Amino acid sequence: MSIEVRHVTKRFGGFVASDDVSFVAPEGQVTSLLGPSGSGKSTLLRVIAGLEPPDAGEVYITGSDATWVRAQDRGVGFVFQHYALFRHMTVAENVGFGLVVRKQKRSEVRARVAELLRLVQLDGLADRYPAQLSGGQRQRVALARALAPRPRVLLLDEPFGALDARVREELRAWLRKLHDEVHMTTLLVTHDQEEAMELSDRVVVMNRGKIEQVGSPDDIYDQPATPFVAEFIGSTNRLEVKLDGDRASVEGHRVDLPPGVLQRDGSGESVAWYVRPHEVELRLVSGRGAIPSDVVRIMRLGWVVKLELRLPSGRVVLVQQTREQVDELGLAPGDLVYLALRGAKAFPAAYSI
Repeated sequence: MSIEVRHVTKRFGGFVASDDVSFVAPEGQVTSLLGPSGSGKSTLLRVIAGLEPPDAGEVYITGSDATWVRAQDRGVGFVFQHYALFRHMTVAENVGFGLVVRKQKRSEVRARVAELLRLVQLDGLADRYPAQLSGGQRQRVALARALAPRPRVLLLDEPFGALDARVREELRAWLRKLHDEVHMTTLLVTHDQEEAMELSDRVVVMNRGKIEQVGSPDDIYDQPATPFVAEFIGSTNRLEVKLDGDRASVEGHRVDLPPGVLQRDGSGESVAWYVRPHEVELRLVSGRGAIPSDVVRIMRLGWVVKLELRLPSGRVVLVQQTREQVDELGLAPGDLVYLALRGAKAFPAAYSI
C-alpha cells in the first residue's frame, strides 16, 4: 500500500474538516477523493502532503510513518488547481526547478526535463513562458514539474477545475494514458463525478468530513452504501414507497419489487427507493406494477433522450431512453405514459441529503 490514512482528524477552530478518516490508496493505482465542496477532501490531501498537521491520526507513505515528516522530505509530488507556475521562468525552467533546488547537475536536469517534456507532449515548447501557453498546456507543465524529482506518490488537487469542459475531457483521457505508462500511485481530489469515475481505479466518497463509501467506480455507482452516495453519484430518482407485508406501493399504485430490493416486515412502513433514470421502463398501456405519469419535457441529447415525467402527486421523475426507444413509443409532451421500475436501492425514508 502506498498511502494509508489512519483515523485522521483535522479541525479549524470549531469546524471539523476531517473526522476520524481512514482509507488506503493502493500502490500503482489512481484513487479519487470525491465529494461536494466542504466535504474535507482538499484538507485531507494537504494533511497527506504535509502542508497541514493533523490534530489526530497518522499518515503512512510507502509503508513509512510520514505524519510528522516535513513536506519536502515526504517524496510527494503535488499539482494544484491553478498551476502555480513561475511566470518569469520558461517551461523548461519551471519543470527543472525542483531539481535545481536539490542541486542536481545541469546535465542531469536537462536530460530529466527533456524526458518529461516528451512524456507530457510539450517537447517543442521548452523555451516558452506560461503566458504563451493554453490552460491545458500549463497544467501539463505543472504535472511535469511535480514528476521531475521522481516522487513516490502524486497528489492532484482539482487539477482540471480551472479548465473548460472540452479541455478537461481531453486532459482526463491523456492523464489516464500517462498513468498507465508510469504506474505511479496517484491520489486525486475532485468534485466532478465523471472525472472520478473515468480516471479512478478506486473512489473514496466523502461528505461532511467523513467517508461514506470506498470502492471501484462500478461498486460506487451500482451498489451505493448510503443514501448520500445514491443521490450524489450520477442521476437518480427518489421515490417514497409504502410497504404492507409482501406488497409495495408508490403513490397508491402497487408496484413489483425490482430485483435486489429486499422487502421489510411491518405494515405501513415507509422506505425510499433510489432509481436510476435508465432503470425506468416506459409503457403505453397500463398493467401490473405500472404507474401513470404525464410527459412534461423531452430532451434529445444525441443518441440519448431524457424525459421528465410528472407522477399523480406532482413529483417529477427523470427517465433516460435511447432515441430509438422514444421514437418507437411516439411520445410527445402532454402524453400519458406508464412507468415500471426495473431496479432500485432501498434506504430508510427518514433520510434527507
